[in-house]
Amino acid sequence: MSRMPFNRPLRTGGENARIAAALEHGWTGGNGPAGEHCQALIRELTGTSSVLMTHSCTGALEMIALLSGVGPGDEVIMPSFTFSSTANAFVLRGATPVFVDIDPDTLNIDPQQVAAAVTARTRVVMAVHYGGVACDMDALVAICRQPGLMLVEDAAQCIGATLEGRALGAIGDLGALSVHETKNVSCGEGGALLVNDERLAERAEILQEKGTDRQRFARGEVDSYTWVDVGSSFLMSDVTAALLAEQLERVAEITAARLRIWDAYHAALEPLERAGVLRRPVVPPGAGHNAHLYRIMLADRSARDTVIAALAGDDISAYFHYIPLHSAPAGRRFGRTHGPLDVTDATAERLLRLPLWVGLSEEDVARVVQGVAAAT
Repeated sequence: MSRMPFNRPLRTGGENARIAAALEHGWTGGNGPAGEHCQALIRELTGTSSVLMTHSCTGALEMIALLSGVGPGDEVIMPSFTFSSTANAFVLRGATPVFVDIDPDTLNIDPQQVAAAVTARTRVVMAVHYGGVACDMDALVAICRQPGLMLVEDAAQCIGATLEGRALGAIGDLGALSVHETKNVSCGEGGALLVNDERLAERAEILQEKGTDRQRFARGEVDSYTWVDVGSSFLMSDVTAALLAEQLERVAEITAARLRIWDAYHAALEPLERAGVLRRPVVPPGAGHNAHLYRIMLADRSARDTVIAALAGDDISAYFHYIPLHSAPAGRRFGRTHGPLDVTDATAERLLRLPLWVGLSEEDVARVVQGVAAAT
């Protein structure tokens, strides 16, 4: 029986021609024709009027931190159950991450914990939509109506995901998307910044172009460009954008294929949930998830590790997820916690992600589920 990888980057078959066309055109740097095409596709998908393609979602998050204006003494509330880039972006600016607990159903930041953690130093609340399942954005928006509070979205896993018809990443003031090779739509490394507050759009362009007003020059708005602000090279190359455009044009088809696999897992694992040996994902009403991942919760770490080992013995790759940031060396050094993080700690011990990628067959899903059942 062949080895089943945890993830297999999608290839539609048209990428090589797109890349060749970009090379033939001769524009291989950032903000070229392919990049502009990707921007247009994401604008259409999300409803956001200002989209900037970045070299990574990490870069988009770092731009968010710059645009937020945080610095030493400021605090940013976020979940501990997330990737290091979520916190790093703000630590680089001198701000302090404040880690709060997550909701046990969605594994997203708990708005009640956010409200309790707000202080006079709070400047930003970071909503991280785990697995493409929406946070309780209504509650977070209400909290961030307080003067001086910005709501931003780490929507790294969210291309094609919605909440009440609104694209994730397009609800807060700013949002970051990922198109890393592990994501539903991918180009190896890449991301996008969604600027939902138009007051920040011009500065975002400047930050992306090394702190210069080069984009205004390109549009003929100034007769030369110069250094006007801080910034860095946050650009996606046009060769990378050409690869991405091929997949962005098929995002609905890709999402539908992933949802069929997710639904197959969900149905097949229902008897094991009824038997009390695991818990399946919970998707709240109104959340249009994108099947970014399928995860189960086992009884404890021992049960989880037993399943991982059993699946590995059948050449099936399955993995746990984040080590909570508050318990990591850098998290203890640069951040602080507010209140107990019991759900976060338990989730990190119990969560297991199963293989999910376009091309996984019904037989593959059955093989994984049989392996889980035999080990529990």
